[in-house]
Amino acid sequence: MPLQNYLPETRSPNPILINDFPLPKAAYIHIPFCRRRCYYCDFAISVVGDKLRGESSQTITEYLQFLCQEIQQSPDLGKPLETIFFGGGTPSLLDGSQLELILTNLEQKFGINPSAEISMEIDPATFNLAQIQDYQRVGINRFSLGVQSFQDHLLTLAGRSHRREDIFHAVDLIHQAHINNWSLDLISGLPQQTLADWQNSLETAIDLAPNHISSYDLIVEDGTPFAKQYQPGDQPLPDDRTTADMYILAQETLTQAGYEHYEISNYSQPGKQCRHNRVYWQGESYYGFGMGAASYLNGQRFTRPRTRSSYYQWLEDGCVIDTPILTKDELFLETLMLSLRLQEGLNIQQLSAKFGTELATWTIENLQPYQQRGWVELTDQQISLNDPQGFLFSNEILSTLFSLKM
Repeated sequence: MPLQNYLPETRSPNPILINDFPLPKAAYIHIPFCRRRCYYCDFAISVVGDKLRGESSQTITEYLQFLCQEIQQSPDLGKPLETIFFGGGTPSLLDGSQLELILTNLEQKFGINPSAEISMEIDPATFNLAQIQDYQRVGINRFSLGVQSFQDHLLTLAGRSHRREDIFHAVDLIHQAHINNWSLDLISGLPQQTLADWQNSLETAIDLAPNHISSYDLIVEDGTPFAKQYQPGDQPLPDDRTTADMYILAQETLTQAGYEHYEISNYSQPGKQCRHNRVYWQGESYYGFGMGAASYLNGQRFTRPRTRSSYYQWLEDGCVIDTPILTKDELFLETLMLSLRLQEGLNIQQLSAKFGTELATWTIENLQPYQQRGWVELTDQQISLNDPQGFLFSNEILSTLFSLKM
């Protein structure tokens, strides 16, 4: 498909050319299938039940055909891929040959750097040793285990399909497969979750020694079962003070255990940061493929249709994308929002070079009140949020900047 069919015409009198934006070198692949929908989940997924897997499901087979069609129809913008991320959904419902099919299409279309980070989300109780070894065989070299909690009653309340014993079995398989780059996900702020529960989950995670830990605070999203059951701030959800204490407890516990707090919600052992997710936070371009997947190409963000039928129809209609290119102000605010999630924050010289001295000066001036409160670090070269207070109050800081600028 011609490039002009994929990227909309710029209506500005001074069009932004593709060379004005970094070339994409990352790809996100959405595998939308789950055994069930977790009660906090608002992702674009399809529920397949407890019995079906990728190799036995015609629905999944059909989806992969359309997914590969999208990959082949997409423009090759010139660089081999350096990171690939299989997210979901539950990608570990696929078998190795199905992942290999996708990777083969990516290699044929874009090329894959031999040193590429290729990540895959896996859920406890959805794979065995042979399957995870097959994932390694086809090229997966980083795994993200969706644990969320180590308390069975919290897993039940969250609608998760696994239990505590499944987590330990999954980690045992990871060790048997000699995987040396894996991450573990946790969620704080769950209904009925106490500080003691959270402390136990953090300590148990550390004992399992993953290279990377993601610690997310629960957000009650509209349209989810949780949104029908709970109102933010009301019991049995922990109150704001407790969730703040959970955030600080995670920061203290994980950093004391040797993990670097390199992003608001992410901790890693030295050298084990998630290269793919840094693409997002650094405002770099990336491909997105699959139902509900987002991409950022040529200054344009686009999210694909969120149901299989509408996604298939979109492909049949020629992958028409009709969203505007980000304006300078929009790109500036996105840069602030994403970069300040990182421990290193923003380089002032780079900010000035990209957006002009006036906007860089405006940023510094409007962050000074937060510097006085100890939330922001301002130097001649760098702007960053202090850990943990700056990270904890990042929404307040960013909301102020957005309201002043908009």
